[in-house]
Amino acid sequence: MKTPAETKAKPKKTVKAKSIAIPKLGPIQQALKNHLIFSSFKTSEAATPRDWYDAASYSVRDHVVERWVQTAESYYRDDPKRVYYLSLEFLIGRMLSNAALNLGINEELREGMDALGRSLENAIEFETDAALGNGGLGRLAACFLDSMATMDIPAAGYGIRYEYGMFRQSIENGQQIENPDNWLRYGNIWEFQRPEATYNIKFHGHVVKYPNDQGEEIQHWVDAEHVIAMAYDVPVPGYGTDTVNNLRLWSAKAAREFDLRHFNDGNYEKAVEERNATENISKVLYPNDTSVLGKELRLKQQYFFVSASIQDILRRFLSTHEMKTQDDWKILPEKIAIQLNDTHPSVGVAEMMYQLVDVYQLPWSFAWELVVKIFAYTNHTLMPEALETWTVDLFGRLLPRHLEIIYQINHEFLHMVNHHFPGDAELLQRVSIIDENNGRRVRMAHLAVVGSHTVNGVAALHSELLKSTLFADFDRIFPGKLTNVTNGITPRRWLNQANPGLTALIEKAIGSGFKKDLTQIKKITPLADDADFRKAFAQVKLANKQRLAAKIEAKTGVKLNVNSLFDVQIKRIHEYKRQLLNVLHVITLYNRIRRGEKGITPRTVIFGGKAAPGYWMAKHIIRLINDVATIVNEDIAVGDSLKVVFYPNYEVSAAEILFPGSDLSEQISTAGTEASGTGNMKMALNGALTIGTLDGANVEIKEEVGDENIFIFGLTTPQVAEVKASGYQPRDYYNSNPELKQVLDMIADGYFSIDEPGRYKVIVDNLLNNDQYLLLADYASYIEAQDRVGKLYQKQEDWTRMAILNVANMAKFSSDRAINDYAKEIWHVTPHANAKAKK
Repeated sequence: MKTPAETKAKPKKTVKAKSIAIPKLGPIQQALKNHLIFSSFKTSEAATPRDWYDAASYSVRDHVVERWVQTAESYYRDDPKRVYYLSLEFLIGRMLSNAALNLGINEELREGMDALGRSLENAIEFETDAALGNGGLGRLAACFLDSMATMDIPAAGYGIRYEYGMFRQSIENGQQIENPDNWLRYGNIWEFQRPEATYNIKFHGHVVKYPNDQGEEIQHWVDAEHVIAMAYDVPVPGYGTDTVNNLRLWSAKAAREFDLRHFNDGNYEKAVEERNATENISKVLYPNDTSVLGKELRLKQQYFFVSASIQDILRRFLSTHEMKTQDDWKILPEKIAIQLNDTHPSVGVAEMMYQLVDVYQLPWSFAWELVVKIFAYTNHTLMPEALETWTVDLFGRLLPRHLEIIYQINHEFLHMVNHHFPGDAELLQRVSIIDENNGRRVRMAHLAVVGSHTVNGVAALHSELLKSTLFADFDRIFPGKLTNVTNGITPRRWLNQANPGLTALIEKAIGSGFKKDLTQIKKITPLADDADFRKAFAQVKLANKQRLAAKIEAKTGVKLNVNSLFDVQIKRIHEYKRQLLNVLHVITLYNRIRRGEKGITPRTVIFGGKAAPGYWMAKHIIRLINDVATIVNEDIAVGDSLKVVFYPNYEVSAAEILFPGSDLSEQISTAGTEASGTGNMKMALNGALTIGTLDGANVEIKEEVGDENIFIFGLTTPQVAEVKASGYQPRDYYNSNPELKQVLDMIADGYFSIDEPGRYKVIVDNLLNNDQYLLLADYASYIEAQDRVGKLYQKQEDWTRMAILNVANMAKFSSDRAINDYAKEIWHVTPHANAKAKK
């Protein structure tokens, strides 16, 4: 048996890059015709609408690939420090329209399609959203990739190529139904399979120890199961630049895909058993983890993509740096920065130690110094239950060597803590990477904090709460390690692409500079007082609402009053996000209308979002929303005064229609629970006013737009803590508020579930006896704020003025600003333009 030292990859010598000659591209119209024939094997007469989408995509892809090759060549030649962004999710959305926009060839493409008698807009509808994420985490990662490319930051993303995504949501009898999201059914023009870029990933087995030539004890991971990680690359073009960065996604392949012996014996299922078991790793995002097997699959997914990514990162580094001595490795943190997006990739800390110590035979202490200089960690939650932990038993069975590494990291960390804080046994228990009090579990967030040089929250309030609550001990131990980088969104996707009408209006008024530098959008501030601009702004909003209403009618059959207030809450369904509080307001409005109250503003309430397959309460809330919608929408006495719809299968392409068509943005999580949120930013940038608590980035949106241009309600974070500490009694609110009592009684008594009157009693019982997220405590304040919303909407000039001021003050929430903060304060990287002329 060869030792790791004998089998490790040999470092390559530095190689001088050669310039790559790329053929000059011709007019897009000719490219469309060529690709229709040579890529799709179709004539114009025989081509289907999907064939025209393919031709358009291939034509734009040619321009992307030209810049992509040049970017890769410049990185290889100039060897800048690179950022590697590890994330379990990347919600990149549709590629065709975004790539054409970023490359500045959108109009040329449209004209080329028009000249051939085809519609670009129709072609775009045939592109399926890439099912590579679920919520804000994945969309943030995609926005960051866009900004890194736009700002010429040498970077790459790493994730998993999920074959079926999370799931495709449909609503049947009001209930969420999870169907496989077969987004790859027609292939993916925008990905490039890299069968030569494969890595061996190990699971199970055990660790043996033996002395090396120097008499030092060496660990060797043996008898492991092997899985192959194969790379698929997706280009990420920047806006107004020649830089095209890379998103590398891993697909799981079996080391032995087909057992001919079993097949010939007639055991056909056994013949492909290994392949099927292996490929499950990259089948689905967030497999249901309510079972032991589900938990194991989740941990397998995380280690699979992290190991492949780190092996790839080191392979790339060693291709241009020769490691003759130990000191040669000191350059590693000067060339590599790895960002862990949430706790999912935090096993990367242990994996990098495994690679450096076991594979490349570096001394432990020396390797640890490198690791801490390389990694940074972004935390996305304040809720301890949302921080990933794994039982020591599961972790040890699946990754035996990595558990040993984590034990050693923890031992040395606790020794250091004890040295600086002697005699504080409780502190040691609280910060230990191994939780000894709850069945012995590995705390992945603690591993990420200990193994990173910087830990950041994603909004000012969130970061302060990390320091004062969740990671307070770590803030004492590592002063200055915890910092803040407020999240951001890419204005290219969420304004230029999603809202071309508003983009054109702003461009006509102040020029096009805001597209790449969102600080320039502040110039429209004086136009909030310009009657003509307000009128044009309102017309754009109406057109966007008409577009949204048409889409909703096509999907749900519900016809909307476009002159009503479009009140929108679209996000992952979770109790802390309080879709249920929104439902309580809907029923309150319904009761008021039925009582004949006058002056109520017509309103359309739009919900959307997925509930995790194993999250019963969230799925039950979806059913309640749909049951309420059925009763409200069919009530003749209500008519167009109130409509309720649930938009099924919320995804990026849907968001590009929903955000521009929204009047009111619901950001109503319990104060102190939402880390940041980005839907709040997207809606405000598209001219929706926010109703929200002082939670997450709402706090900073309020600071930017001004108190008078946002609807704030509810308890603050300190007040939430005070209410809970004093012994919260939700029934007191129920008994003292007649409207609230009526609403809850209607739900409990089956008013909205006549076929099963007790269907929602569990929801009401939970609110009256527990109400973890303080819906009843915030109900009266929320209703009062909604009343203010309704009254202001009747004053359209004032509403539009406020909407314009919201748009004008969104510069802080550009992902360009966020990436600039990361680059300067955390990664210490500088822009590296794709200098094509440089030889």
